[in-house]
Amino acid sequence: MTNNVFSKIGFNYLTMAIVAIICQIIIVNIIHLTNPTVLQDINILTAITSVCNYLLPFPIFYWLMKKIEIQNMEKQTLSIKTFILYAGIALSLMWVGNTVGLFITDLLSGAIHNNIANPVQNLINNTNIWFNLIIISIIAPIFEELFFRKILIDRTIKYGANVSIVLSAVLFALFHGNLNQFCYALLLGGFLAYVYTQTGNIKYSIILHGIVNFMGSVVSLFVGQSAMHLQTGGTLLDASLIMGYLLIIFITLIIGFYGIAKFRPKKTELPLKTIFLNYGMVCFIGFFIFEILRQILA
Repeated sequence: MTNNVFSKIGFNYLTMAIVAIICQIIIVNIIHLTNPTVLQDINILTAITSVCNYLLPFPIFYWLMKKIEIQNMEKQTLSIKTFILYAGIALSLMWVGNTVGLFITDLLSGAIHNNIANPVQNLINNTNIWFNLIIISIIAPIFEELFFRKILIDRTIKYGANVSIVLSAVLFALFHGNLNQFCYALLLGGFLAYVYTQTGNIKYSIILHGIVNFMGSVVSLFVGQSAMHLQTGGTLLDASLIMGYLLIIFITLIIGFYGIAKFRPKKTELPLKTIFLNYGMVCFIGFFIFEILRQILA
């Protein structure tokens, strides 16, 4: 019975991914037939991708997941001190995970003699700053926390908090579909799942996710531009922005590592094979491993 629930979950998330891909293919082809020049604008392509990834699959996905019984969670309020600690941990996991991910992709790029593209970095560098703010820092955190934390954890918490955390982390990391994001999505997804299991309040994980995405997209874009300006002279404002960003990283890492050091890993309440070795999860994992390999070899 338990195995069957996880299999359904795997198939449901796979269905959501396939629906998103189908919607994107249909919309892009319609636009290509009517006004193909529109597709040359990366901002419009990003908007289309967001609608297809978040809005259009949501009704089908929610209808499928509604068939799985939920367990209501008691809501807890975080103190300001704890929230700051959690923000430090979330940002630290993002920066550490991103560094590990870049290191792995660089090693693989050298091994296969092929530069592995970073789709998120390309998106951040080429889209309008307001798109970064609205889509990456606001829309994405809201929908991703609903998909991978609230809807998922409400239906798996009965099997234990650690089961929900591990499952949320793995599904979230694989769903990104590329190696560059896998490491930090795995770490961040697991921590945001932990926050939701502790508080029962999705607003905290949404806000933390938004802070992480804001720092990784909007703020990092401004810092990158300032670094480029300094190479050709730059201004005091450029230098101040970079120094301020480095100071934030330093303080955040101290807070984050302090918080991380307090965690004591625990075994999941169910064996990992029960969670992942079923038809639905195997199909989901296999599909996204194929997507990641396709991205590596592209």
